Amino acid sequence: MAADKQPINSNMTPLEKRAALSLASIFSIRMLGLFMLFPVISLYQDRLAGATPALIGFAIGVYGLTQGLLQIPFGLLSDRIGRKPVIFMGLALFALGSVVAALSDSVYGVIAGRALQGCGAIAAAIMALAADLTREEHRTKAMAMIGMSIGSAFALALVLGPIFDHWFGLSGVFWFTAIMALLGMLVLKVMVPNPVTQRLHRDAEPVPAQFRQVLKDGQLLRLNLGIFLLHMILTASFVVFPQVLLKELGIDSSHHWYVYLPVLLLSVLAMIPFIVMAERHRRMKNVFLGGILFIGLAQLGLALGYHTFWLAILFLWMFFTAFNLLEASLPSLVSKIAPPDSKGTAMGFYSSSQFLGAFLGGTLGGVMHGKFGYGSVFVLCAVMALLWMVFASSMKNPRYLSSYLLNIGDIPLKQAPHLAAELTAVAGVAEAIVIVEDQVAYLKVDRKALDEERLLQFSASEK
Repeated sequence: MAADKQPINSNMTPLEKRAALSLASIFSIRMLGLFMLFPVISLYQDRLAGATPALIGFAIGVYGLTQGLLQIPFGLLSDRIGRKPVIFMGLALFALGSVVAALSDSVYGVIAGRALQGCGAIAAAIMALAADLTREEHRTKAMAMIGMSIGSAFALALVLGPIFDHWFGLSGVFWFTAIMALLGMLVLKVMVPNPVTQRLHRDAEPVPAQFRQVLKDGQLLRLNLGIFLLHMILTASFVVFPQVLLKELGIDSSHHWYVYLPVLLLSVLAMIPFIVMAERHRRMKNVFLGGILFIGLAQLGLALGYHTFWLAILFLWMFFTAFNLLEASLPSLVSKIAPPDSKGTAMGFYSSSQFLGAFLGGTLGGVMHGKFGYGSVFVLCAVMALLWMVFASSMKNPRYLSSYLLNIGDIPLKQAPHLAAELTAVAGVAEAIVIVEDQVAYLKVDRKALDEERLLQFSASEK
């Protein structure tokens, strides 16, 4: 398409923008509450009744167990009873878990509260509601807004967690997360539009009929293992990061954000050139493998140098640079590799793998810390990165294709093969799967070569 031509229908409507922004805020509110505990809980090993390093690690990671197990079931439940009721229920469970933990003075109450927080597994329902409220041509933008909110919540949580802990203590952090959950309910009630219709969106939610196909795909399984190990490493690291800063480097817990904030900002700046290299210059596999190597070297460096301030900061920066790079690359790879009509199912298992990895990381990290000390946790993480490198090295080079949805309207079933052939003939379209009952064509396209103006002539939204 010529450079001076603008894509037809290129702007989201005010309603679509409102839906995307309000749902992104709900998602970030919830993730902020989960992540704020990361830099805080392990500092209470000597202050919570019954606490041991193993139980503290379990408390950090247990939310991942309930979250991982309930992601797909809650998504399927939202198809039956509606998106908003499931999201409201999930936020209520999150608030209840926060209150249980806030009122507890033992590690067991904190564990119970964290497990209840994880029961609010609303990611799939939010994605499905976003799909209900946006046209096919703009759904990627809405999903991107939600995705960006997660990264922002993580960075903000590492700053706010130590500050709120200093002001109000651990119970105060949990009370804050409960208030944030109630705020999320208010946003859901007041700000999020009600969808006119609700239907299945294969790009945004799991489809049971596709489970076997997705679970048999070796390339997708490698990516699921990748996000599992990445969040295992992250959570295990946070079992000991805060204690290293306090006990080994002598940084008061109220000042931990002085470390996290600049390290995170510098890591994002360092990551950007590699993302450009991966996407624009089509070096995705090389950059991806480099990120895994970098995270393994950072963990090995922390194992050897955690007791020296500047070495610890350097390797912490290396870790976050690699983590941010891999966290951004993995969903992109899933989108490139998953069949165009199975992306929702692929992302459902991917998300579950992420949270189950967090559970195992917290649990193993706590056990290793209790038995062998700080360095053993970093060595464990380095070994996991090496294991990941072994599996990822056999990954195929991804095709540089993006998912694209087209509203085809109500067409006869017999017309579907002909339409699929016509769509595939459009410049830049590599695959086209027409699902008549969804009234959607699921495409894989090369954005650099795509004749979007020609493609949108097939859209029912333009007729």
